[in-house]
Amino acid sequence: MNLADCSFDRDVGAGQLQTLWQDPEFQADQEAFYYVRVLENPTCRWSTWDALRAGVEPRSDLPATVMERAWSSPIWYRPSRP
Repeated sequence: MNLADCSFDRDVGAGQLQTLWQDPEFQADQEAFYYVRVLENPTCRWSTWDALRAGVEPRSDLPATVMERAWSSPIWYRPSRP
């Protein structure tokens, strides 16, 4: 990412991801929950964008970038009861 103009290389990272994961410690008789957590590539913080548009130096007491995050809803597993 270029902090001089907040541009970034669109070839970094993936536009779409897919995976298959299995819990190596899975126990069919035990309740469990799973969730997905993702991190986005760093982007300019809003204050950096504002400073660039205003033609001033970004504030030195704030990070120049942020890394957005997201979490899925939990996926619950409950063993079937006989």
